[in-house]
Amino acid sequence: MITMEMIGKVRRMKLREQLSNSEIARRTGLSRNTVKKWLQAPGDQAPKYQRGNSPTKLGAFEATLVQALEADARRPKHARRTARGIRPANPS
Repeated sequence: MITMEMIGKVRRMKLREQLSNSEIARRTGLSRNTVKKWLQAPGDQAPKYQRGNSPTKLGAFEATLVQALEADARRPKHARRTARGIRPANPS
């Protein structure tokens, strides 16, 4: 968990003690890339990790699955398909 205290400590080491990024990384146990990122970030907020959108394994089948689930919602409970019934016959 990133705390503002740790970011403040890294910034003090850089500005007051004039330490290099590598020395700060050694003393804090953080990676050099993290130290560099924290020093370049705006001062009032902690940097956040942002994951890019990647395609999912079910993306190609999403429309078919939604259609099957909507159809099953209108059926009596005993007539609904199971997960095995929705699964493709020949998984590749």
